[in-house]
Amino acid sequence: MYSSSPADAPLVREPLHVPVAHLVRGGVVEGIHYGSVVVLGADGRVRFRLGDIEAAFYPRSALKPVQAVAMLRAGLPLDGELLSLAAASHSGEERHLAGTRRILELAGLAEDDLRNVPDMPFDPVVRDAWVREGRMPSRLAQNCSGKHAAMLWTAKLNGWSLDDYLDPAHPLQRKIAATVEDLTGRPAARVTVDGCGAPLFAISLHGLARALARITTAAPGTPEARVADAMREHAEMASGTGRDVAALMRAVPGLLAKDGFEGVQVAALPDGTAIAVKIADGANRARIPVAAAALARAGVDPALLTEFAGEPLLGGGEPVGSVRPVRALDPATARA
Repeated sequence: MYSSSPADAPLVREPLHVPVAHLVRGGVVEGIHYGSVVVLGADGRVRFRLGDIEAAFYPRSALKPVQAVAMLRAGLPLDGELLSLAAASHSGEERHLAGTRRILELAGLAEDDLRNVPDMPFDPVVRDAWVREGRMPSRLAQNCSGKHAAMLWTAKLNGWSLDDYLDPAHPLQRKIAATVEDLTGRPAARVTVDGCGAPLFAISLHGLARALARITTAAPGTPEARVADAMREHAEMASGTGRDVAALMRAVPGLLAKDGFEGVQVAALPDGTAIAVKIADGANRARIPVAAAALARAGVDPALLTEFAGEPLLGGGEPVGSVRPVRALDPATARA
């Protein structure tokens, strides 16, 4: 049964973040990104940490695989690309909109039943096309629409009310809260509202890594394994064309990865090796380079990660620097 005992939840405090990446221009450190990083070994133990991995924080969309597991546990009959979409922060491409419509059709519902916030597509190219065509923000285009459609279908299958499916007290959200506690190992410290309108649970960075590790190591056919299989096999459905998180899953065999707003990244291998990253200032430019460095620190072949070193810093249109993870994240440091 879901317990909200504050004694068991991560502490709500100002996180003790530390430098995790330097912005280097012309050989000089121009800026510093603070944050926290955790690496779990296949045995579930913490093998490496930087910063504060136990303070409560909001994982944002990086928690979507856990939410998808909760819905499958509650009877949602999705697999394949539509299940990947249910765990997606999608780009708003036509395939994402069509997939969300399909989930609603299977549920016997319509776009008007969605309660997420109307928005333009996340992908800038797709968004610009919408603007040129005079299209308006919509609930389908918002990057969480697949999750919301799946939430509605799960509620309908269980005979639960639909209008208030986003209420934290709703049976669906209580099921999700219980799954968050189960997979992270601790109850949420706080519950607030995410950008899309769904309940958002404050957990620890350690707990986020633990949850994804449990998803990737689950037995075949379980809700956890079904989510992992769907997201890995349909990485672009869980994100979009050209998205770095999809490229990361393609580059590293067996890797499951999910990003979240405000500089959050989590990833796990089939043996349970996992990493989680939080960039304190929410800077997206530091998220993937730091995550790639953490994966190398976890034992992933650095040769598989070269394309994730980060975009170059330009001066006069020419590369003059980059975002570089701190030396502690260099795998060579572990061998020294």
